[in-house]
Parts: sequence; structure tokens; C-alpha cells
Amino acid sequence: MRLTVHTDYALRMLIHLGLLEGRTGTIDAVAEAYGISRNHLMKVAHRLGREGFVETIRGRGGGLRLARPATEIRIGDVVRATEEDFALVECFPPLSRACAITPACTLRHVFAEALDAYFAVLDRSTLADLLENRPQLTALLRIAI
Repeated sequence: MRLTVHTDYALRMLIHLGLLEGRTGTIDAVAEAYGISRNHLMKVAHRLGREGFVETIRGRGGGLRLARPATEIRIGDVVRATEEDFALVECFPPLSRACAITPACTLRHVFAEALDAYFAVLDRSTLADLLENRPQLTALLRIAI
């Protein structure tokens, strides 16, 4: 399984905003810090706002900031909110095309268990966990403290 660029950028944006400790950040600042597409980040910011991870502040001094504390943002929730499809094999919904051996096959149960384990690990980590090495991250992203 591979995460989409959208999810990757969402996690990067949340890390950047988390490092700001309540101050507002901008899409331009995130794009510049990571060297990634501003246009793509606009879509990411919109989705993160819609899902309740970030809030947007309009007007002078506006921008983006975390909508809740980093300790309350589980990585598993971010991945679930930003990924479109977790069908690892053809017999997973929504694909559910009938494979010739579906009635007797247990492979999908193995993959379902693996997916559950994957999310169990992601659900144990929060954005705050990703910010533990704050001094290094702020230096690498050139964020003024």
C-alpha cells in the first residue's frame, strides 16, 4: 500500500503548522519550506479544513493554524480523511469484482487484518509525536521560533 501525494502533503502541512505552536502559517510558507506545489497545497488545506484539522483565518494576518491541539490529531484519522481507497485487493469493497475463488478464498481476510493492524499503529501516534524533535524540524524547515 502506498499513500497518495495528497496525504503526504497533508501530513507535512500539519507538521509545519504544529511547529508554529498556535501562530498562523500560510500555504506559501509551507510550499517554500518543503519545495512543493502551492496549487496542490491549496487543495490539501481545503480538505484539512473541511475535515476539522485546520482552521482558516481571513483578513490581515490571516492564514492557517491547527484547529485542535496536536495531541488530539491522530495520524490514522488524517490518513483516513485524506485517502480515497483502502481496497488492497480486488475483492475488497468498493471494487468487489467477483474473483473466481472469492467464495473459498481467505486472502482478503488476511489483508483485512493487515489493514486493521496498519491503522492500529497509525492511531497510536498523534501529530504531537511527530513534533518531538522540534528543534531539528524548525531548523530544517527554516521556521522562526
